[in-house]
Amino acid sequence: MNGEKEILFLNPVFLEQIWGGNRLATEFHYDTPSERTGECWAVSAHENGDCTIGNGTYKGEFLSTLWKDHRELFGNVKGDRFPLLIKIIDAKEDLAIQVHPDDNYAGIHENGSLGKAECWYVLDCNENAEIIIGHNARDKEELIEMIHKKEWNRLIRRIPVKKGDFFQIDPGTVHAITAGILILETQQSSDITYRLYDFDRLSNGVPRELHIEKSIDVIKTPYVERKSERMTTRGPGCFKEGLVECDYYFVDKIDMDGIQIFHNTNPFLIMSVSEGKGTINHIPIKKGDHFIIPNGLKDYTLEGKLSIIISGINK
Repeated sequence: MNGEKEILFLNPVFLEQIWGGNRLATEFHYDTPSERTGECWAVSAHENGDCTIGNGTYKGEFLSTLWKDHRELFGNVKGDRFPLLIKIIDAKEDLAIQVHPDDNYAGIHENGSLGKAECWYVLDCNENAEIIIGHNARDKEELIEMIHKKEWNRLIRRIPVKKGDFFQIDPGTVHAITAGILILETQQSSDITYRLYDFDRLSNGVPRELHIEKSIDVIKTPYVERKSERMTTRGPGCFKEGLVECDYYFVDKIDMDGIQIFHNTNPFLIMSVSEGKGTINHIPIKKGDHFIIPNGLKDYTLEGKLSIIISGINK
């Protein structure tokens, strides 16, 4: 097959975390490094976790290499790095309360890094689970006071969460995934996180680094809640939801129970199978598979009973 029309299946990269668990192994059947595997970097060309291609003409190549040397696969879009990073996050324990910078701040303070807008699709969670998004400070002065007094329960905003919920986390938003939540995260290709509070946990006997001043710099006050408006369309055996569209990415969800031909007008598409199994262009796919539809493949056929999270960038 012409390499420009081959679907690119990715080999994920796994990161152990102090708060990680084993659901990436038990639910997705990944070969994870330990019982504390917190993150699956499923589609990534970031230097801290560069995925390799698992099939076809480019088998064994790093995604970053394809971005550099075969930009035609991605519609010849501009940019010095692959723009997106797709993760599955297994939070056995609470993550640190944190915030991310925008492109401008990260570019100045983090050696030219991208900032980090991200969004979460809740794959599963415990009953009565909550996540942390936003804060209650009226202005920067009150924010600084609450932080220095360590009034975390007064500062942070907890909201209930259930399977299938979706949240957009803009740069400058205080947030944390909490224990018992499994999330598919779509984000800018950045690994910059400012920890505001880490529940006084120890890693190898010492507290993990906090980034209080940088956090104060980038937290937006007051917090303005961002409502998720999910646009839905139905086709034969297919239900599609538009989850978000922002400056950095769009994310859709497709639920299939049948067969459907799709036409792609975007430079490329990233797909993650979140439930079920089926085929794409007669190639078997199942829960936990992640792949890229390259620019040369304009039409593709999905068949089966499955759910897929789709992301990409606008032209």
